[in-house]
Amino acid sequence: MADPSLYTYPSPLQGYEDLPPLPQERAADGKSYVNSPAEKKSSAYTSFPSPITNDRRGGFDIHIYFLHTDAEETKFATELWERIRREFPELRIYQIWDKPIGPHTMAMFEVNLFTPEQFGAFIPWLVINRGPLSALVHPNTDDEERDHTQRATWMGQPLPLNLKLFKQLKRRQQQQQKEKGNA
Repeated sequence: MADPSLYTYPSPLQGYEDLPPLPQERAADGKSYVNSPAEKKSSAYTSFPSPITNDRRGGFDIHIYFLHTDAEETKFATELWERIRREFPELRIYQIWDKPIGPHTMAMFEVNLFTPEQFGAFIPWLVINRGPLSALVHPNTDDEERDHTQRATWMGQPLPLNLKLFKQLKRRQQQQQKEKGNA
C-alpha cells in the first residue's frame, strides 16, 4: 500500500467555510443528528468528484480475482462474469484473463463503472455475490499508482500488485516532459 504521507489532502470542508454551526439536535434514535435540509442535492449523486474521470474510460474499475489453478474458483469466477454480463449489460465487462496482466498478479476480469448510479447498484450487489473472490475497487484519475493503492478499496483478501509498472510509466512520462521542455 502507498504511504499516505506521500500525498497532500485538501480540507474536507473546502467550499463549506464560514457557514453557521450545524444543529446539535439528536434524531429520534438518540444517537444520530438532525441535519438541516440541503438547498440542493450533492452533485456526487450524478457525477464523480474531480479528479475521478467522468468520460469513456469510466470513473471506477473493479478487478475480480481468482486462482486459475483452482477448478472450483475458476468455475465460480466464470459464472460470476456471465451473471454480471447478463444483469448489468450497461457496464463495460472485459474478458477473463487466466494469467497475470498489467499490475495484477493473479487471473482476473475487469468491470468499468461510468456513473454514481452504477456504482451504487453494482458495488452492494458485488458485496453479496462475489463469493470467495477478492475484488479491487479503484477510481480512475491521472495517478494510476495512487488509484491502485491509496485510493483503492478491497473486498475480501487484499492481494499484491506489481507496482513497478506504474513507477516505470511515471519515469517515462517525466522523461517525455523533460525532453518536450528542452525542445
